[in-house]
Amino acid sequence: MAEREPVAPDDRAEFTASVLPGNTRFAAPVALSLLEAALLEGVALPNSCRNGTCRACASRLHAGTIRYRIEWPGLSLDEREEGLILPCVACPASDVVIEPVRLG
Repeated sequence: MAEREPVAPDDRAEFTASVLPGNTRFAAPVALSLLEAALLEGVALPNSCRNGTCRACASRLHAGTIRYRIEWPGLSLDEREEGLILPCVACPASDVVIEPVRLG
């Protein structure tokens, strides 16, 4: 399973994010959340609150590593262990592959 840890971006690294299905790709700088980077590149991802509470942007992390801007985003431990992330508060720490999902 991919790693998740609090974010402390101290460089200008940039990774590539891919969105399934369709494998849409966009540049994902470490200083931006995956949602911010996607929207800047014209890639539409589900979103609403943009602060990790509403869960509208929930996605499955298929590959890669992310870091969170906040200590504990609005996902349960079980959901996190199943590979779910919240792109609105998740910053890339490597190239990533995500897939938006609907949470019940």
